[in-house]
Amino acid sequence: MSPRRRLMLGAALAVLLAVLVTVGVRLINREDPVARPDQARPGPVLLVPGYGGSRTGLSQLAARLRAEGRTATVLTLPGDGTGDLLVQAGTVDAAVRAALAEGAPSVDVVGYSAGGVAVKLWVDRHRSADSARRIVTLGSPLHGTRIAGAGSALAPGSCPAACRQLAPGSALLDDVDEEPVPDGLPWLSLWTTNDETVQPPDSARLDGATNLAVQTLCPDARISHSALPTDPIVTALVLAALGTTPWSAPATCPA
Repeated sequence: MSPRRRLMLGAALAVLLAVLVTVGVRLINREDPVARPDQARPGPVLLVPGYGGSRTGLSQLAARLRAEGRTATVLTLPGDGTGDLLVQAGTVDAAVRAALAEGAPSVDVVGYSAGGVAVKLWVDRHRSADSARRIVTLGSPLHGTRIAGAGSALAPGSCPAACRQLAPGSALLDDVDEEPVPDGLPWLSLWTTNDETVQPPDSARLDGATNLAVQTLCPDARISHSALPTDPIVTALVLAALGTTPWSAPATCPA
């Protein structure tokens, strides 16, 4: 065999060895698929407020959940809910871990507005998210909102951390966009086409989720951003989504 041919053969073997090593490392490091919680055995519902941290609207939704026999708690976000969304995701993690420590088999989570972004960050970055049975987000600016972009650009001194993070194209939202919903996690992302706060409203769209504008089912519905947690149509959709029947996309208007 000529020296040139031996050199070419040696190079080819080196490339093949490198490929085999890479594949082997990936197989060794691959995590086992997550065993999702029993869909017929729901645990408590945790509700995460939006920007500003107001608990008023979600408290009404929590009351409706309790009337259906569920345990429901509205989280209190650190500060006034305008701080770092990664810290808010840590608050969700702490609440989930506390529920599990008390014997909950799983958790359902509802995130309203920016609270839905915090929930997505929790799912992306915290192992406790493996205990999520079902998730619903309401009008969540998962791809940002123009009002935050304007605030970040025109008045940065008056635009707190969460405001800057919710600007379209922010580094945090780029990270959120890179991670689809985990396999097997039922997730309903609801929004209203009448949303005056989250623009464009379909910023709530999320890869891997069941995505739904309320007006797709209920064309005559007039629902503002602030009314999402209390509107009867939305409430009915949330109650159905967090039930124990097999997961499916809503097909009819509940009104």
